[in-house]
Amino acid sequence: MLRVGLTGGIASGKSEAARRLVELGAVLVDADLLAREVVEPGSDGLAEIVEAFGPEMLTDDGALDRAALGALVFADPARRERLNSIVHPRVRARAAEIVAQAPTDAVVVQDIPLLVETGQAANFDTVIVVDAPDEVRIRRLGERNGLTEEQSRARMSAQASRAERLAAADYVIENTGSLAELRAAVDRLWHEVLVPAAGSGTVPAN
Repeated sequence: MLRVGLTGGIASGKSEAARRLVELGAVLVDADLLAREVVEPGSDGLAEIVEAFGPEMLTDDGALDRAALGALVFADPARRERLNSIVHPRVRARAAEIVAQAPTDAVVVQDIPLLVETGQAANFDTVIVVDAPDEVRIRRLGERNGLTEEQSRARMSAQASRAERLAAADYVIENTGSLAELRAAVDRLWHEVLVPAAGSGTVPAN
């Protein structure tokens, strides 16, 4: 089994890269999806969030109000750290269950937006960073999410810097062009590095 950590800043194209890896045959552990799962209504994760941040974090039907929570924690590093301390251990436990069920010769890709921030790089055989310059990501956030430049920079500042992510990378996928170019870059990495490494148990130095 080859354990791959996949990360990238907001609007870098990481999710598209993950989608292509699944199409090629990878087993995907999606931290964002698991983060939603562990705070579903009735979960102890959601109960702890309400205890930490108040009942106003719930919608009328008892689900997590993600917009309200996001607005609260993006502007406050201490609250963001408190939220992470609730969600991340639960996500890691669920991810470990999925990895344990994967075939022994699988390429297991863990898509973790905050891989660098949570110090998880050493947990993987190799770390892939999907990268794009800040200006490109700001433009994408404006086009995709309708965010202003100020809002985009605030969200980006809540994550590790581009330099910090690149320092943790074994392989970097540059995503400044088209979707087809991104998919082609993922394909090359899959065939030239990941599949051979899964078979040999050794990841070549980049």
